[in-house]
Amino acid sequence: MADQEQKEFEMDKVYNPQEIEGKLYQMWEESGAFRAHIEKGKKPFTIVMPPPNITGQLHMGHAMDCLLQDAPIRYHRMKGDPTLWLPGTDHASIATEVKIVEQMHKEGLTKEQIGREGFLERAWKWKAEYGGRINRQQRRLGASCDWSRERFTMDEGCNEAVREVFVKLYNKGLIYRGDRIINWCPVCKTALSDAEVEYEEQASHLWHIRYPGADGSEGVVVATTRPETMLGDTGVAVNPNDERYTGLVGKKVILPIVNKEIPVVADDYVDREFGTGAVKMTPAHDPNDFEVGKRHHLEIIRVTNDDGTMNQNAGRFEGMTAMECRKAVVEELEQLGYLVKIEDYTHNVGTCYRCHHTVDPVTSTQWFVKMEPLAKPAIEAVRSGKTNFVPERFSKTYYNWMENIRDWCISRQLWWGHRIPAYYCDECGETVVAKEQPTVCPKCGGVHFHQDEDVLDTWFSSALWPFSTLGWPNQTEDLKYFYPTNMLVTGYDIIFFWVARMIFSGIEQMGETPFDTVLIHGLVRDDKGRKMSKSLGNGVDPLLVIDQYGADALRFSLAMGVSPGNDTRYSTEKVESARNFANKIWNASRFVLMNTQSRERIDPAKLLLPDQWILSRLNQAVSDVSSHMEDCDFGMAAQRIYDFAWSEFCDWYIELSKGRLMGDDEEQKRNVRAVLVYVLEALLKLLHPFMPFLTEEVYQYLPEHEGMLIVAKWPEANPSYDFASEERQMEGLMEMIRSIRNLRAEMNVAPSKRTHITLIPEAGWEDTLAIAEPYLQRLAGASDVRLGGKDALSGEKVVSAVCTAGELRIPLGDLVDFAKEVARLEKEQKNLEGEIARANGKLNNQGFLAKAPAALVEQEREKLRTNQAMLESLTGRIAELKENL
Repeated sequence: MADQEQKEFEMDKVYNPQEIEGKLYQMWEESGAFRAHIEKGKKPFTIVMPPPNITGQLHMGHAMDCLLQDAPIRYHRMKGDPTLWLPGTDHASIATEVKIVEQMHKEGLTKEQIGREGFLERAWKWKAEYGGRINRQQRRLGASCDWSRERFTMDEGCNEAVREVFVKLYNKGLIYRGDRIINWCPVCKTALSDAEVEYEEQASHLWHIRYPGADGSEGVVVATTRPETMLGDTGVAVNPNDERYTGLVGKKVILPIVNKEIPVVADDYVDREFGTGAVKMTPAHDPNDFEVGKRHHLEIIRVTNDDGTMNQNAGRFEGMTAMECRKAVVEELEQLGYLVKIEDYTHNVGTCYRCHHTVDPVTSTQWFVKMEPLAKPAIEAVRSGKTNFVPERFSKTYYNWMENIRDWCISRQLWWGHRIPAYYCDECGETVVAKEQPTVCPKCGGVHFHQDEDVLDTWFSSALWPFSTLGWPNQTEDLKYFYPTNMLVTGYDIIFFWVARMIFSGIEQMGETPFDTVLIHGLVRDDKGRKMSKSLGNGVDPLLVIDQYGADALRFSLAMGVSPGNDTRYSTEKVESARNFANKIWNASRFVLMNTQSRERIDPAKLLLPDQWILSRLNQAVSDVSSHMEDCDFGMAAQRIYDFAWSEFCDWYIELSKGRLMGDDEEQKRNVRAVLVYVLEALLKLLHPFMPFLTEEVYQYLPEHEGMLIVAKWPEANPSYDFASEERQMEGLMEMIRSIRNLRAEMNVAPSKRTHITLIPEAGWEDTLAIAEPYLQRLAGASDVRLGGKDALSGEKVVSAVCTAGELRIPLGDLVDFAKEVARLEKEQKNLEGEIARANGKLNNQGFLAKAPAALVEQEREKLRTNQAMLESLTGRIAELKENL
């Protein structure tokens, strides 16, 4: 008892998140509450965290990601499910290498100067210094993941998994090395997969160029958006059904400037409606031209270097940038008379997802994954429902990508990353793909090898994340128990980057899809609906928000706005609203605990109507919130908790309980205290997944609580507290109270003024209204309440309202001091008349009408109309009141 009284005294009057969040997180972590345990016979709930880049710093997208994973993790943990949220970080090849190169540039160093080993040494130091930053930031948000199982995509276990998969796929013929057209970033100087290319609309031109016939004829006019690449043209293609060019197929034309003969070929790929219907073929610089070139055995001539400048195949244009070369080529074509015309043209241009520079399609020797055999079972896994997208509409994005997928270019010309496990014999050049460097060449017996210089696409290791993190290729107990996982939470922008690749990798390596649910969320935009970006300067640092408002306020503001798959807007007003909600819960909890010394049992026989109503409403809230949590509709769950907590528990039940708490009936005092604590405890549990810090702190003050809230049992609806009939009765009383409050507000009645109220019950409501007096006295300013018939107060001036439970009547004189009210309204009338006269004067002034903006004039007119309507209403009210004087 003494301890409890001491705790009450210690519970601050004001909720201060900055003082409690750090100590509570430390308590959870040190207690082992985040740790997952294998419990045979129990089905686990598992989420593998999408690994943030080690270059990353927390932004609003991470905050949303964290909330949408932490909320279901906390929910399932409280349900008693063995729960694992496995954290980790991604090495992010390109992003990290760019950061380190930038750092070296400031020191006047290049990669080549320090060599590969020196560079990797720096990279690991950089990872040690900055790699843990984002994890520390996630702790600030309340992420309750199992840090004891934290992984890194380049740790030894993940390295082993990567080598294992590469070798297995190579041996099955699903990984190969070859010359193909790839996306090349001349700034990052590396190949990119199709998924790493972002397309943006750019205004450009369409140049029409004549290629004269080798036989002296007019030849053909081609249209291109990249005239500089014509230096590598090795043919012209037309549609075989295009009658305009039937006579040209099989003949040759002269490539201007280069002055060499190239063939005209017929291919169904050509669109007769685009441009002139004749297309220049540059197999080294266009993926479609490359395919046409293969079919017709056209030569492949690359005319650019890795840095985007023109190479020796460009002749006298060698060394120029692409744009310089374009200008020079167009000028020369014009001088030679081969430039027919230039048209304005807008088209989609591929750019690097990292540096946003224009990507150059080039032929290159790279490593590829053969995608068609892997894509088919992955498509079927979603079609059959083994993996479900939430919302379902995002499965279309998945199908569209997977059904039109091209082979995946997985080699990157970088040093930071998983080095490709391919080794070349120095004696005979034989390629050996193996998990470890071979000692003897299987072809010539040589013993000297060098490893492939390239590293793997970052997404190759990320694709293995759901099982590599659980110990694969070793058959660990974690892998057997926690795979397949349950839910993947991610943004819609990486469905093809990552989700698709995890699904086909899981099926190929484990024989099972890696998760049953993919929860897609949108972007967190600013309050104007714009994407947050450095260029707009509208980004918001979540850590600064946490410093000011607390993590719970940020979490709840994001939860309240989230709808699966849709973008949400961040605003300070939303966070302030969530902070106000946290304060409301704190103050309500403090009130309950100030009136409670020990845990008391509810006596069902002593329950009054408000008790039955709140217990029944709690049952419904528990049922609704649990259902929303199961459906991954966390926005609806948060809204339902908010409505119950604020609009039902705080605004109604706590207010209704005060009369009994201050009364003399000890049995009723005990029962109402028991109900208050029972409902508060359940509310804290429902709210915990969204506001973990606040709820845990309050829970620690509950009398005779057990342990920590984070591992407390999730509430369940109690059938003995289902009071449907009593709920309806209470709702009827609440409607009457609201009606009386509205009448008093309309008539500007002072809160302290008490009134006589007569109730005329509808059939079946007599018993309910017979017990209404204490509630109307407490919440509706009643001095006394009487029941009457239809003729009650007949002949008297009354105000009335008709409700479901019956009609209520209040003597007008109880509400209004007529003389005083008329004086007040006449003063208001005079002010309105002055405003109307001012507006009329302004709107009759021709100078104002001529000079003022149209919007301002309309604003004045609207204000005049509003004031005129208010004056008319006010005049009628004054006349009505004067009749009673």
